[in-house]
Amino acid sequence: MQNFLIDKITNSIEDAITGKSLDTEILPANKSDLKTILKKNGWRFNWKSEINNEEKQVYKLAIKNDAMVQGLISLQVMENFIEMHLIETAPHNFGKEKKYMGVAGNLVAYACKLSFESGFEGYVAFTAKTELIEHYKQTLDAELIFKDRMTISTLPAKKLVNSYYKNYFNG
Repeated sequence: MQNFLIDKITNSIEDAITGKSLDTEILPANKSDLKTILKKNGWRFNWKSEINNEEKQVYKLAIKNDAMVQGLISLQVMENFIEMHLIETAPHNFGKEKKYMGVAGNLVAYACKLSFESGFEGYVAFTAKTELIEHYKQTLDAELIFKDRMTISTLPAKKLVNSYYKNYFNG
């Protein structure tokens, strides 16, 4: 059940105070990352079970040349799409005092990019909390397909990928 907010679609992630765009990278998360990704540090989800699940891949978003995790996403390659199981921005990127904007959007764009690379034409699916369905329709151009199941199709996925990965579709 997804419970993330898209604060802004940016070119990367932006410093919430200065608006400066920072280069990021998305890397596989590993067990050593779990030392800092803890509920006592303000994280809301148990990422250990996601990282230990062999059917899922967990990725971390970091600013280039900085090991601090800015956000996490748990994905699973399905038959014709990518399933987004869980997304979370780091505690310092959440709420009114957030340090960086665009973290969740960056992670969703990565899921869409992975979908294109897997031959799924950008299709990504997820289960949304009821109160966030309209938010995902507005910010991600996601479509409601059944009850609380949503999908991001090719054109919205392409738009997202183009926002975060310049020239991705231009070879």
